[in-house]
Amino acid sequence: MSQAITIGHAGAKARSTRRPDLLAGIVRRAVRFGAMVAGALIMVTGVAIAPLPGPFGLPIAVVGLMLVLRNSMWAKREFIKAQHRWPRWLFPVRRLMRPKPQFVPVFWQTSLRTERLLTRGRGRFLRSLRRSLRGRARL
Repeated sequence: MSQAITIGHAGAKARSTRRPDLLAGIVRRAVRFGAMVAGALIMVTGVAIAPLPGPFGLPIAVVGLMLVLRNSMWAKREFIKAQHRWPRWLFPVRRLMRPKPQFVPVFWQTSLRTERLLTRGRGRFLRSLRRSLRGRARL
């Protein structure tokens, strides 16, 4: 007889703890969805700002992409597929998404790659700057 009372009491405790867990799950999902929507809006803003002079469009779009990727499994799967298709283009984004991102090397590598795409031959200022800095470092 005492076992039936104990089992019934344990069931009542389990029911009372389920509601806060359910509420916490709903709140967690709402926060994740809100972060995903905010990330999408930040990405759209970054793409809209990209044609303006200055380097502000791409970093803003990357921040939005990071928010979306951290909160959406579907976006993570699509990003992994894109990584397999275009590894050289998405490598800087992957480096920025690490726990301790290295901003300066990523910015430098992206600048060199962009300069190589846009200019030919002797017009590459960053490449010559890099070579002169290497020469000074060796001395």
